[in-house]
Amino acid sequence: MKAIILAAGKGTRMRDLTKEIPKPMLPVHGRPILEHIVEGLVAHGIRDLCIVTGWHAETIEEHFKDGSALGARIQYRRQVVQDGTGKAPEVARDFVGNDDFLLTYGDILVHPETYGRMLHRWSEGPFGGLLTVTAGEDVTKGGINFFNERFELTRLVEKPSPAEVELLRSEGWLKPGQPAWYNAGIYVFAPVLFDFTARLQKSPRGEFELTDAISNMVASGHVVAGLEIQGRWVDVRDPEVLASLQQEAATHPSPS
Repeated sequence: MKAIILAAGKGTRMRDLTKEIPKPMLPVHGRPILEHIVEGLVAHGIRDLCIVTGWHAETIEEHFKDGSALGARIQYRRQVVQDGTGKAPEVARDFVGNDDFLLTYGDILVHPETYGRMLHRWSEGPFGGLLTVTAGEDVTKGGINFFNERFELTRLVEKPSPAEVELLRSEGWLKPGQPAWYNAGIYVFAPVLFDFTARLQKSPRGEFELTDAISNMVASGHVVAGLEIQGRWVDVRDPEVLASLQQEAATHPSPS
């Protein structure tokens, strides 16, 4: 199993904090966010990594070098045009080759055991993809995922409007008392994913969306497994989240 870490974005919601460094290099508990991710992957046997860089790419590349200091083998690919999550993995397609790969954003922190659980779930396949989710109540906050009794993806609705939420309720997709399953931003894919990212059209937001590729995979008959994140899951999306992680450092020796 290989891994691609998407770390090309500027992280504009971090404001001045990312003026000189990319968001995945912001410190959490004294080390870059990205370093926690790399160490978690290596701890579960995923050593061949490709980091997709962009904004201040040299900062990441100079810090990690070839990855040997962390027990990894790291390659880099530059994403020159940042036109959406659907195209970002494609710059590492040659790195993947014919292998399955874990895909994560470079600003998401989880317990390292999460990667191990993902590999175990993947082994129960065959699957074309695996999508991790977290449970929530507010159905307007992000992409909602729907699963069958085997917890395999049947439908994905990206950031539904209030009208779409009401339609989902009336059609029985959203049921009272049941959680909404939100995309947690960590995946496993077979190389077939690239057949679908290659055919993506831009979304109404003007970007190529990874979730559109996943929806098209399901529509074409590929099985995409679901897995609920257990324990800690942090999307380090803004200065407030970063500050809360830094404040808790004294009582929690590691965020992962």
